[in-house]
Amino acid sequence: MACPHAQTPEGAREIEDTVRTDFHNAMSYGSYLDLERLLSAQHPVSVPEHHDEMLFIIQHQTSELWLKLMLHELMESRRLMDNDEIGKSLKCLARVKHIQKTLTEQWAVLATLTPREYAQFRGFLGSSSGFQSFQYRAVEFILGNKHEGMLKVFESDPEAHQLLTQVLHEPTVYDAFLHALARSGYAIPEEILGRDVTKPWVFHEALVPIYKDIYESDDTTWSLYQACEDLVDLEDNFQAWRFRHMRVVQRTIGFKKGTGGSSGVDFLKRALDLTFFPELYAVRTEIGK
Repeated sequence: MACPHAQTPEGAREIEDTVRTDFHNAMSYGSYLDLERLLSAQHPVSVPEHHDEMLFIIQHQTSELWLKLMLHELMESRRLMDNDEIGKSLKCLARVKHIQKTLTEQWAVLATLTPREYAQFRGFLGSSSGFQSFQYRAVEFILGNKHEGMLKVFESDPEAHQLLTQVLHEPTVYDAFLHALARSGYAIPEEILGRDVTKPWVFHEALVPIYKDIYESDDTTWSLYQACEDLVDLEDNFQAWRFRHMRVVQRTIGFKKGTGGSSGVDFLKRALDLTFFPELYAVRTEIGK
Protein backbone atom coordinates (compact mmCIF):
# COMPACT_ATOMS: atom_id res chain seq x y z
CA MET A 1 0.00 0.00 0.00
CA ALA A 2 1.39 3.37 -0.95
CA CYS A 3 1.97 5.90 1.78
CA PRO A 4 0.21 9.26 1.53
CA HIS A 5 2.42 11.96 0.07
CA ALA A 6 2.89 15.48 1.24
CA GLN A 7 1.71 18.22 -1.04
CA THR A 8 4.01 18.52 -4.07
CA PRO A 9 6.15 21.70 -3.90
CA GLU A 10 5.83 24.12 -6.78
CA GLY A 11 8.22 23.21 -9.59
CA ALA A 12 8.65 19.59 -8.43
CA ARG A 13 7.40 16.47 -10.18
CA GLU A 14 4.44 14.91 -8.41
CA ILE A 15 5.04 11.42 -6.99
CA GLU A 16 2.35 9.11 -8.33
CA ASP A 17 0.14 7.42 -5.77
CA THR A 18 1.15 3.98 -7.09
CA VAL A 19 4.85 4.56 -6.34
CA ARG A 20 5.92 2.40 -3.41
CA THR A 21 7.59 4.23 -0.56
CA ASP A 22 7.58 1.66 2.25
CA PHE A 23 10.37 -0.93 2.04
CA HIS A 24 10.42 -2.23 5.61
CA ASN A 25 9.26 -5.65 4.39
CA ALA A 26 10.11 -5.49 0.68
CA MET A 27 13.19 -5.61 -1.50
CA SER A 28 14.47 -2.18 -2.42
CA TYR A 29 16.91 -1.00 -5.09
CA GLY A 30 19.65 -0.68 -2.49
CA SER A 31 19.12 -4.11 -0.97
CA TYR A 32 18.96 -5.82 -4.37
CA LEU A 33 22.28 -4.29 -5.41
CA ASP A 34 23.83 -4.67 -1.94
CA LEU A 35 24.69 -0.99 -2.06
CA GLU A 36 25.51 -0.77 1.62
CA ARG A 37 28.45 -3.12 1.10
CA LEU A 38 29.34 -1.81 -2.36
CA LEU A 39 29.48 1.85 -1.37
CA SER A 40 31.42 1.13 1.81
CA ALA A 41 34.18 -0.76 -0.06
CA GLN A 42 36.30 2.33 -0.78
CA HIS A 43 39.09 2.57 1.78
CA PRO A 44 41.73 5.22 1.04
CA VAL A 45 45.08 4.41 2.63
CA SER A 46 46.87 7.74 2.25
CA VAL A 47 47.67 9.66 5.43
CA PRO A 48 46.40 12.29 5.51
CA GLU A 49 43.70 11.06 3.18
CA HIS A 50 44.24 12.57 -0.26
CA HIS A 51 41.15 13.79 -2.10
CA ASP A 52 42.05 12.16 -5.44
CA GLU A 53 42.62 8.68 -4.05
CA MET A 54 38.84 8.09 -4.16
CA LEU A 55 38.95 8.53 -7.94
CA PHE A 56 41.81 6.02 -8.20
CA ILE A 57 39.97 3.42 -6.11
CA ILE A 58 36.60 3.76 -7.84
CA GLN A 59 38.21 3.70 -11.31
CA HIS A 60 39.78 0.34 -10.57
CA GLN A 61 36.82 -1.11 -8.69
CA THR A 62 34.44 -0.34 -11.55
CA SER A 63 36.95 -1.81 -13.99
CA GLU A 64 36.93 -5.03 -11.99
CA LEU A 65 33.14 -5.16 -12.15
CA TRP A 66 33.22 -4.78 -15.94
CA LEU A 67 35.94 -7.44 -16.16
CA LYS A 68 33.74 -9.78 -14.14
CA LEU A 69 30.92 -9.29 -16.62
CA MET A 70 33.29 -9.62 -19.59
CA LEU A 71 34.58 -12.96 -18.32
CA HIS A 72 31.00 -14.09 -17.64
CA GLU A 73 30.02 -13.30 -21.24
CA LEU A 74 33.13 -14.85 -22.80
CA MET A 75 32.56 -18.09 -20.91
CA GLU A 76 28.96 -18.19 -22.11
CA SER A 77 30.06 -17.37 -25.67
CA ARG A 78 32.44 -20.31 -25.57
CA ARG A 79 29.74 -22.63 -24.22
CA LEU A 80 27.33 -21.61 -26.96
CA MET A 81 29.98 -22.15 -29.65
CA ASP A 82 30.56 -25.62 -28.22
CA ASN A 83 26.83 -26.24 -28.77
CA ASP A 84 26.96 -24.78 -32.30
CA GLU A 85 24.70 -21.92 -31.23
CA ILE A 86 26.81 -19.38 -33.08
CA GLY A 87 24.15 -16.68 -33.31
CA LYS A 88 23.59 -16.67 -29.54
CA SER A 89 27.33 -16.76 -28.99
CA LEU A 90 27.73 -13.62 -31.09
CA LYS A 91 25.20 -11.84 -28.88
CA CYS A 92 27.59 -12.40 -25.97
CA LEU A 93 30.52 -11.09 -28.01
CA ALA A 94 28.51 -8.01 -28.95
CA ARG A 95 28.02 -7.27 -25.27
CA VAL A 96 31.73 -7.80 -24.62
CA LYS A 97 32.57 -5.25 -27.29
CA HIS A 98 30.38 -2.64 -25.60
CA ILE A 99 32.04 -3.40 -22.25
CA GLN A 100 35.44 -2.93 -23.86
CA LYS A 101 34.46 0.48 -25.20
CA THR A 102 33.23 1.51 -21.75
CA LEU A 103 36.51 0.38 -20.17
CA THR A 104 38.53 2.30 -22.74
CA GLU A 105 36.49 5.47 -22.24
CA GLN A 106 37.00 5.19 -18.47
CA TRP A 107 40.68 6.02 -18.90
CA ALA A 108 39.60 9.59 -19.68
CA VAL A 109 38.38 9.93 -16.10
CA LEU A 110 41.64 8.67 -14.62
CA ALA A 111 43.56 10.96 -16.96
CA THR A 112 42.19 13.92 -14.99
CA LEU A 113 44.57 12.84 -12.21
CA THR A 114 47.65 15.03 -12.60
CA PRO A 115 51.19 13.73 -11.95
CA ARG A 116 51.46 15.84 -8.79
CA GLU A 117 48.11 14.64 -7.44
CA TYR A 118 48.99 10.98 -7.99
CA ALA A 119 52.47 11.39 -6.54
CA GLN A 120 50.94 12.60 -3.29
CA PHE A 121 49.36 9.20 -2.54
CA ARG A 122 51.14 6.74 -4.87
CA GLY A 123 53.68 5.80 -2.21
CA PHE A 124 50.88 4.49 0.03
CA LEU A 125 49.89 1.87 -2.56
CA GLY A 126 52.89 -0.27 -1.64
CA SER A 127 53.39 -3.13 -4.11
CA SER A 128 49.74 -3.26 -5.23
CA SER A 129 49.33 -2.95 -8.98
CA GLY A 130 46.81 -3.55 -11.75
CA PHE A 131 49.26 -6.23 -12.93
CA GLN A 132 47.79 -8.32 -10.11
CA SER A 133 44.22 -8.22 -11.45
CA PHE A 134 43.28 -11.90 -11.65
CA GLN A 135 40.14 -11.13 -13.63
CA TYR A 136 42.14 -9.29 -16.28
CA ARG A 137 44.46 -12.30 -16.52
CA ALA A 138 41.48 -14.64 -16.79
CA VAL A 139 40.12 -12.57 -19.69
CA GLU A 140 43.48 -12.72 -21.44
CA PHE A 141 43.68 -16.47 -20.80
CA ILE A 142 40.24 -17.23 -22.26
CA LEU A 143 41.15 -15.17 -25.34
CA GLY A 144 44.41 -17.05 -25.89
CA ASN A 145 47.19 -15.10 -24.18
CA LYS A 146 47.98 -17.83 -21.67
CA HIS A 147 51.01 -17.76 -19.42
CA GLU A 148 51.35 -20.44 -16.76
CA GLY A 149 54.03 -18.39 -15.02
CA MET A 150 51.39 -15.79 -14.12
CA LEU A 151 49.84 -18.22 -11.63
CA LYS A 152 52.72 -17.58 -9.22
CA VAL A 153 51.52 -14.00 -8.77
CA PHE A 154 48.27 -15.33 -7.26
CA GLU A 155 49.54 -18.07 -4.95
CA SER A 156 48.61 -15.94 -1.94
CA ASP A 157 44.98 -15.77 -3.17
CA PRO A 158 43.61 -19.35 -3.38
CA GLU A 159 40.34 -18.41 -5.10
CA ALA A 160 42.06 -16.31 -7.77
CA HIS A 161 44.69 -19.02 -8.26
CA GLN A 162 41.99 -21.68 -8.66
CA LEU A 163 40.08 -19.63 -11.24
CA LEU A 164 43.18 -18.92 -13.32
CA THR A 165 44.27 -22.56 -13.12
CA GLN A 166 40.83 -23.57 -14.39
CA VAL A 167 40.85 -21.09 -17.28
CA LEU A 168 44.45 -22.03 -18.12
CA HIS A 169 43.42 -25.65 -18.68
CA GLU A 170 40.23 -24.87 -20.60
CA PRO A 171 39.95 -24.15 -24.33
CA THR A 172 39.82 -20.52 -25.41
CA VAL A 173 36.95 -18.83 -27.21
CA TYR A 174 39.05 -19.13 -30.36
CA ASP A 175 39.52 -22.87 -29.79
CA ALA A 176 35.75 -23.24 -29.47
CA PHE A 177 35.21 -21.32 -32.70
CA LEU A 178 37.72 -23.48 -34.60
CA HIS A 179 36.02 -26.64 -33.37
CA ALA A 180 32.69 -25.20 -34.52
CA LEU A 181 34.21 -24.53 -37.94
CA ALA A 182 35.45 -28.12 -38.08
CA ARG A 183 31.97 -29.45 -37.28
CA SER A 184 30.64 -27.20 -40.06
CA GLY A 185 32.85 -28.98 -42.58
CA TYR A 186 35.96 -26.79 -42.68
CA ALA A 187 39.26 -28.70 -42.77
CA ILE A 188 40.80 -27.47 -39.53
CA PRO A 189 44.06 -29.43 -39.06
CA GLU A 190 43.91 -32.05 -36.33
CA GLU A 191 47.07 -30.74 -34.68
CA ILE A 192 45.27 -27.43 -34.11
CA LEU A 193 42.08 -29.06 -32.80
CA GLY A 194 44.12 -31.23 -30.45
CA ARG A 195 46.61 -28.59 -29.34
CA ASP A 196 47.74 -28.12 -25.73
CA VAL A 197 45.28 -25.45 -24.61
CA THR A 198 47.49 -24.42 -21.67
CA LYS A 199 49.92 -22.84 -24.14
CA PRO A 200 49.53 -19.37 -25.63
CA TRP A 201 48.07 -19.23 -29.12
CA VAL A 202 50.63 -18.97 -31.91
CA PHE A 203 50.12 -18.21 -35.59
CA HIS A 204 49.01 -21.17 -37.75
CA GLU A 205 49.53 -20.59 -41.47
CA ALA A 206 47.18 -23.47 -42.33
CA LEU A 207 44.18 -21.48 -41.10
CA VAL A 208 44.70 -18.59 -43.51
CA PRO A 209 43.30 -20.33 -46.65
CA ILE A 210 40.34 -21.55 -44.60
CA TYR A 211 39.52 -18.01 -43.55
CA LYS A 212 40.07 -16.85 -47.12
CA ASP A 213 37.36 -19.28 -48.21
CA ILE A 214 35.03 -18.09 -45.46
CA TYR A 215 35.47 -14.46 -46.49
CA GLU A 216 35.31 -14.97 -50.26
CA SER A 217 32.72 -17.70 -50.71
CA ASP A 218 29.10 -16.77 -51.39
CA ASP A 219 28.13 -20.01 -49.67
CA THR A 220 29.54 -19.04 -46.28
CA THR A 221 27.02 -19.19 -43.45
CA TRP A 222 26.54 -15.59 -42.37
CA SER A 223 27.01 -16.33 -38.66
CA LEU A 224 30.48 -17.77 -39.31
CA TYR A 225 31.45 -14.76 -41.39
CA GLN A 226 30.13 -12.45 -38.68
CA ALA A 227 31.98 -14.41 -35.98
CA CYS A 228 35.26 -13.73 -37.76
CA GLU A 229 34.54 -10.01 -37.86
CA ASP A 230 33.38 -9.94 -34.24
CA LEU A 231 36.61 -11.57 -33.10
CA VAL A 232 38.59 -8.96 -35.04
CA ASP A 233 36.51 -6.22 -33.41
CA LEU A 234 37.19 -7.74 -30.02
CA GLU A 235 40.95 -7.74 -30.58
CA ASP A 236 40.92 -4.21 -32.00
CA ASN A 237 39.06 -3.04 -28.89
CA PHE A 238 41.51 -4.83 -26.63
CA GLN A 239 44.44 -3.16 -28.34
CA ALA A 240 42.75 0.23 -28.04
CA TRP A 241 42.35 -0.41 -24.29
CA ARG A 242 46.00 -1.42 -23.95
CA PHE A 243 47.17 1.65 -25.84
CA ARG A 244 44.98 4.00 -23.81
CA HIS A 245 46.23 2.38 -20.60
CA MET A 246 49.83 2.86 -21.65
CA ARG A 247 49.30 6.51 -22.58
CA VAL A 248 47.49 7.36 -19.33
CA VAL A 249 50.28 5.74 -17.33
CA GLN A 250 52.90 7.68 -19.30
CA ARG A 251 50.92 10.88 -18.83
CA THR A 252 50.66 10.34 -15.08
CA ILE A 253 54.01 8.85 -13.99
CA GLY A 254 56.24 9.22 -17.03
CA PHE A 255 58.77 6.39 -17.17
CA LYS A 256 58.83 5.48 -13.49
CA LYS A 257 58.73 1.80 -12.56
CA GLY A 258 55.32 0.32 -11.80
CA THR A 259 54.29 -0.17 -8.17
CA GLY A 260 54.17 -3.92 -8.81
CA GLY A 261 57.81 -3.99 -9.96
CA SER A 262 57.38 -3.82 -13.74
CA SER A 263 59.30 -1.39 -15.94
CA GLY A 264 56.09 0.63 -16.32
CA VAL A 265 55.41 2.18 -19.72
CA ASP A 266 57.97 0.00 -21.52
CA PHE A 267 56.28 -3.12 -20.15
CA LEU A 268 52.88 -1.88 -21.30
CA LYS A 269 54.24 -1.06 -24.76
CA ARG A 270 55.34 -4.66 -25.23
CA ALA A 271 51.77 -5.80 -24.60
CA LEU A 272 50.79 -4.06 -27.83
CA ASP A 273 52.69 -6.78 -29.72
CA LEU A 274 50.45 -9.51 -28.33
CA THR A 275 47.68 -10.86 -30.56
CA PHE A 276 44.79 -13.22 -30.00
CA PHE A 277 43.64 -14.08 -33.53
CA PRO A 278 46.62 -13.48 -35.88
CA GLU A 279 45.20 -15.54 -38.76
CA LEU A 280 42.15 -13.27 -38.98
CA TYR A 281 44.50 -10.38 -39.68
CA ALA A 282 46.86 -12.31 -41.96
CA VAL A 283 43.99 -13.38 -44.24
CA ARG A 284 43.33 -9.76 -45.16
CA THR A 285 46.51 -9.74 -47.24
CA GLU A 286 45.26 -12.76 -49.19
CA ILE A 287 41.67 -11.70 -49.85
CA GLY A 288 41.18 -10.70 -53.46
CA LYS A 289 44.38 -12.28 -54.76
